[in-house]
Amino acid sequence: MQMNSAPHLLTEDRPEYERLLDDALRHAHARPELAAVGERLNAAQLRTMALAAVALITATAATEYEQYVKARDEARASARETASVTAPDGLGQSGAGIGAVVTVLAPMLAGTAAAIFLLVGYLLKMLDPPPAFAGPMVDAGWFFAAVTAAAIFVAAIGLLIAALRNGSTSLPAREAREQLPDDVARAKEAWRQALLERGIVPFLRDALTEPAGPAVPAPHRPTGRLPKIGYSRPDFAGPDEGPSAAPRPTYSSPDFTSPDFGGPEHELD
Repeated sequence: MQMNSAPHLLTEDRPEYERLLDDALRHAHARPELAAVGERLNAAQLRTMALAAVALITATAATEYEQYVKARDEARASARETASVTAPDGLGQSGAGIGAVVTVLAPMLAGTAAAIFLLVGYLLKMLDPPPAFAGPMVDAGWFFAAVTAAAIFVAAIGLLIAALRNGSTSLPAREAREQLPDDVARAKEAWRQALLERGIVPFLRDALTEPAGPAVPAPHRPTGRLPKIGYSRPDFAGPDEGPSAAPRPTYSSPDFTSPDFGGPEHELD
C-alpha cells in the first residue's frame, strides 16, 4: 500500500539518490552482504540496475521522503516571505543602477568627444591661415582624452573592488543557501538513512544473490520440467500432452489413404 502511494522522486533529489548509490557501491566491501561486488556483477552493472529501478527503491522510504519534502517546502515558503519583507526599496537599486550607467558611459562619451575635437582641431590647423578656434579645439580634445583615461581608470578600480567583494561574499552566501534548517536537515538525514538501509542496500544484495531477479523486468523463470527435457519436441509433447497424440496419427495414417486406393481396385474386379 505504501509502495503504490509513494511520491515520485523529484528531479532536484535525483542527484542525492545517485550520491547515496555511489557511496554504497564505493564502500560495498565494508558490508558483508555486499562483499560479492565484482564477482558476478561489477559496480557499473549494479549502478545501472539501481538507476533503472529508482521508483522501486525510493518507494521503500516513501514516508520519510514525504516528510522531508514537506519540511523543505515549508522552509522555502518561510524564506520567501522573509525575503519579501526585508528586500531593499527601489531607491538603493536605482542609485546603484545610475552609478553603473555613469561608469560605463563616461569613458565612451569622453572618448568620443576627444576624438571629434582632436580630429577637427588638427584639420583646421592644416588650413592657411588656421582659424583662431583651431587651437582651443585641440586643447579641448586633449582635455577629453585625459577625462577618458581617468574614467577608464576609475571604472577599472570599481570593477576590481566589485570582483573582490563578490568573491569574498559568494562562498558564505552559497553556504548559507545550502545550509538547511534543523528540521529540514533532520528530515533529509532520516530519508537518506531509510533509503540506504531499506532500499539501496537490499536491492544490491538481492541483485548479487540473483543477478537476473530484482532489476531485469523479464518474464518469470521457466517451470521445472523444461530443464529436464531440454527443447526436444517429441519428449515435450509425449508425456505432457498425451491426448494430443491422437490427432497426429490421423494426419498421416495409412488408413486415411487406403479407401482411396482400394475403391478402384474393387470396381475392376
